[in-house]
Amino acid sequence: METWPIGVFASVDAGLGVHLDVARDLGVPTVQLHSPHRESRTAERAGEFLKQLEEFGLTITCVFAGFEGESYADIPTVSRTVGLVPAETRAARTAELLEIAAFAKQLGVDAVGVHIGFVPHDSASEDYQAVVATAQKVCDELKAAGQALHLETGQEPADVLLRFLQDVGRDNLFINFDPANMILYGVGEPIAALRTLGQYVRSVHCKDAKWSDQPGETWGTEVPLGEGDVGFRDYLTALREIGYAGPLTIEREIPQEPARQKAEIAGAVELLNTIKAELSAE
Repeated sequence: METWPIGVFASVDAGLGVHLDVARDLGVPTVQLHSPHRESRTAERAGEFLKQLEEFGLTITCVFAGFEGESYADIPTVSRTVGLVPAETRAARTAELLEIAAFAKQLGVDAVGVHIGFVPHDSASEDYQAVVATAQKVCDELKAAGQALHLETGQEPADVLLRFLQDVGRDNLFINFDPANMILYGVGEPIAALRTLGQYVRSVHCKDAKWSDQPGETWGTEVPLGEGDVGFRDYLTALREIGYAGPLTIEREIPQEPARQKAEIAGAVELLNTIKAELSAE
């Protein structure tokens, strides 16, 4: 595979990603796939997806889990509802995550992504230790299947996430780095965070955002790639510094406006290809 192939975040019957035909029309070679609903996660559907992917010339690089009841309405709601951290849904979601991993395996995909949720900052707390144990259980199950778990950045500052990764202590636990999420959640400068976490980065999102006037309390604003505060030339430069050569997966979360979503992703593809060319010429 080429260095930094362009990808898009896609979905089949759920989630915020574009449909596979949009990925085909954009001419990108890779997708991260938002896991479909449970009723679609069958061997038969896996075969159908694989046939369509082959027809469209697409390769899945990571399957992302999502769970019923998650809401990204605002930062406090994310804290209460997202990922494996909320205690009341943790067991059921852990079981579903393993089901999603099994479906990813049927698709021939060895990376499973997830927003784990707001990891407690007090590493001595029972909640923190419980989330560590859950991550260890998931990683052990995935390793037996030859798979890795990618935690998406966003809810924690880089140093908190780094400590969590070290405390889990599994060699198949990595990061899907999303620079815009660092801004949207108000948890730290994305380029500095990327350098802090670089040794764990195995997949990335390309998404842009502007800071909130109350970082960490209210959402920042997601914007088209190149119009926000990430700085994508600096971002790709830092990715090169840490030795990341994998897909650059564009995520633009406006599924309610499909024409605009497709146009803005097309603009992102053009921008990333321009930056790639500039950096390769240096």
